[in-house]
Amino acid sequence: MWGALQDSSSEWRYLKGAAKVETNEFDLSADEIDYNSDTHWAYARGHVHLEHFVTGDKLDADHGEYNLKTEEGTFYVVSGTSPAQVTTRPGVLTTTNPFYFQARWAERIKNRYILHKGYVTDCKIPKPWWTFEAPVFDIIPADRAIARHTVFRVKRVPVFYLPYYYRPLRHNPRSSGFLTPNIGHSSLYGYIYGVGYYWAMNRSYDMTGVVQYYTQRGPAVRYNFRGKPNEVTDFNFNLYGVNDQGVTPPGGSKPIKEGGLEFNLTARTQIWGFHGVLDYTYLSSYLFREAFFYSPSSTIWSQNNSIGYLQRHFNDDVYALNIALQRNQNFNSITYQDQLPNQVIVQKLPSIEFSGRDQEIISGSLPVWFSFGSSAGMLNREEPTVETTGSPTPEQIFKTGQVGRVDVQPRVTTELNFKGFSLNPSMTFGATDYTNSYATNTTMYAPGGSCGDPTCPVTTVVLRNANLFRKDADFALDLRFPALEKIYKPPKWLHLGEKAKHVIEAQATYEYVTGINQFQRTILFDETDILSNTNQVTYSLTNRLYTKDKGGNVKQVVTWRLVQAYYFDPTFGNTIVTGQRNVVLATEELTPYTFLDQPRSYSPVISSLIVNPYNFLGLEYRAEYDPLTHKFLDHTLAASVRQSKVFGIVSETAVTTNPVLIPQQNQLSFGGGYGASTRKGWNAAGSVVYDMLRHQRLFDFFQVSYNTDCCGFSFELRNFNLGIRQENQYFFSFSVANIGTFGSLQKQARIF
Repeated sequence: MWGALQDSSSEWRYLKGAAKVETNEFDLSADEIDYNSDTHWAYARGHVHLEHFVTGDKLDADHGEYNLKTEEGTFYVVSGTSPAQVTTRPGVLTTTNPFYFQARWAERIKNRYILHKGYVTDCKIPKPWWTFEAPVFDIIPADRAIARHTVFRVKRVPVFYLPYYYRPLRHNPRSSGFLTPNIGHSSLYGYIYGVGYYWAMNRSYDMTGVVQYYTQRGPAVRYNFRGKPNEVTDFNFNLYGVNDQGVTPPGGSKPIKEGGLEFNLTARTQIWGFHGVLDYTYLSSYLFREAFFYSPSSTIWSQNNSIGYLQRHFNDDVYALNIALQRNQNFNSITYQDQLPNQVIVQKLPSIEFSGRDQEIISGSLPVWFSFGSSAGMLNREEPTVETTGSPTPEQIFKTGQVGRVDVQPRVTTELNFKGFSLNPSMTFGATDYTNSYATNTTMYAPGGSCGDPTCPVTTVVLRNANLFRKDADFALDLRFPALEKIYKPPKWLHLGEKAKHVIEAQATYEYVTGINQFQRTILFDETDILSNTNQVTYSLTNRLYTKDKGGNVKQVVTWRLVQAYYFDPTFGNTIVTGQRNVVLATEELTPYTFLDQPRSYSPVISSLIVNPYNFLGLEYRAEYDPLTHKFLDHTLAASVRQSKVFGIVSETAVTTNPVLIPQQNQLSFGGGYGASTRKGWNAAGSVVYDMLRHQRLFDFFQVSYNTDCCGFSFELRNFNLGIRQENQYFFSFSVANIGTFGSLQKQARIF
C-alpha cells in the first residue's frame, strides 16, 4: 500500500493523495485510506475504486469501508460494472457491454453484492435504454441475481412490475422460474394473454409450460419436455392444444369448434450396436391445424409423417439392417367435430429391411458387382372409398387390415469404359409376395365430392383375402458420353473471372422391366407397389459453365439440364387407365408431377436451369413442356438477391395440367427486407403470397425491428386468407441483450 503522504500510529496507517492498496486479487484506491492492521479494515474516502482481478468487477463509490482479509465491506453512493456472460445463439440479441449498476449504498460479502435502492442495466450509461429498479438487489457475479419488487423501465417509463426476479449469470444458465408474460392480438382469437414456467429439473432434464388465453376462443397450452439421459440418448416432446369455445359461421346458429391437440416426440439413441431414431407426430384433426397454427407452412401442411427405426451396419458398412415403424397420414379435406376425417393412412408395423451394397465378385477387365435389397413387414392402409356429401361414415372407410409383404431384389452390375465412354449394364430380379390383394381397384372422378372439388377422386375397392405373388426382371443400361469442354475468356464487363469453361454432358439410360401382370390387384403402400412393366429410354443433356478467378477459385455459375423419356410400351404393360390419374414408378422417378392420363409414347421435356453468376444473385427456372398437348404443364421461377444489408426474393409456381391429374394453381410470392436479426438500427422485412387464379392474397406478413447496443424492439403483422382462416395477427416483442425476450412474437415466428 502507498500514498503521496503516509503516516502511522500504532496499528493504524494513514494514506493520503492517490492512496492505494493492492493484493493478488484486488486493487483498492481512493483519495484517502485509513488502514487498521489488527482488524484488516480499510476506510476509504473520496473517489473510491475497487477492482477484482479474478471476476473483473469494478466498483466506484464516494466512501466506504473494506476488510482486506475477509473481502467484505460497505460502500456508499455506488456505481460499477460486472463483465457480461455472453451466450451466443443464432437470432439471439447479445452485447459485450458489461452490466452497469448504481445504488445509494452497497455491501460486499465475499463474492456477493447487495445493492440498496438502485438499478442494473447492460446499456451504456448515463442514459440507458432500460433499467431494472428495486429496493434490494442480491447479486453473485457469474452465478445469479435476485431482486424483489422490481420495476422494469424503458427510457424511464415503467413497463411492468415483478414481485420477484431471478436471473442466472452463469456461462450456461439453466434455472427454474416464471417466464416473462406475452400479450398479443388476433382478429380471429381476440386478445392473447400468456404466462409460462421453466423447470430445470436437473442437469439432464427440463420442462417448459406456457398457458395462453384467447379471449374469443378459449384456453390454449404449450408444453415441452426434453432430456438427455446419457451421452448417446436424447429426446424432445412438444405439445400444443386449444380448448376452443367455437366460432359461429355467418348465417349459422351453432358454433363450430375447431380446437384440438398435436404433439411431437423426437428421440435418438444407441443400443445393442443399433442407431435408433424416433420422430412421431399426432394430430387430432386437420381443421385444428388450419385454424390455430401460426406459420403458413404448418397451417397448409396436409400430412403427418412419423417414423421410428433401429439401424445397424455390419462388415465395414457392407450390410445394413433396419427395423422400422412408419405411419403416413394424408388429409384430403377439412372435417368438423363428430365427423370422421377424410384421410389416407398408410402404416408399416413393423418393417424389417436387410440390404447389401455393391461388392466386387469378379475382378478384371470386366468386373461384376453384386448387391441386394430385401424387406419383410406388416402393412395396412385406410382411406375413403365412395363419394359422399360430407365426411365418410364408418362403413365408407376402407381398411385393408394387416397385409404381410415380403420383397427380395438381388442385383448384378458391370462396367465398360472405352475412350471416355462409360457403359453400365445391370440386372435386377425382384419377387414380392402379398398376403392380401384387391379384387378391383378403380378410380373415377365426379363433381360434388367430399373434397369440395369437381375433380375429387372416387375410389371403389374390394379387398380379397387372396395371396398375390409378383415377380419381375429389370434390365438397365446406362450410357455416358465423353464430356465436351471448351475454355473461354469471358468479357471483362461481366466480371466473371479470368477464365470460363463450358462443359456439355450427355447421358442415356435404357430400362426394360417385365413380369408384372397383376398391377390392378396390388395394394399401394409405397414405391415398391407402383413398379410396373416398362420399356423405355431416358436421355438427358447437361450444360455447365465454370469460372476461375485470379486466385484460382473455381465456381459453377450455370447448370442447365434437359431430360425426356421415350416409352416403347405406351401402356406400361396395360396398367394405364384412360381418363384417370395413373402413377407408376417409371414416371415418378422422372418428375413429381403426374402426367399419365392416357397411354403415351414420350414424357414431357423437363428443363432445369440454375444460374448463380455473382454472390449476390441467384436465379432458378424449372419447367415441363408437353409435346403431346403443345403447352407447358408447370413451371417454377425464382430469383433471389442479397447485397450487403438488402435482400429480396420473388418466385412463381404454376400448374396448368389436366385437372384430372393435378388441380390447376398459380401462386406468386414476393419477399425482401433490410438488415439482420441482431443488427443495430432499423431492420425490416416482409413477404406476400398471391393466388393468381383466385385473385387474392393468401398470406402476408411484415416485421419491423429496432436494435440498440443492449435491447431490441420488434413488431410483426400477419394476415391469413386461407379458406376458413380469415385473420389478422399482431405480435410484439422486446429483447434484452444477454437476458431474454418477452412478448407475443415467438422465436419460430420471426422473420429475423
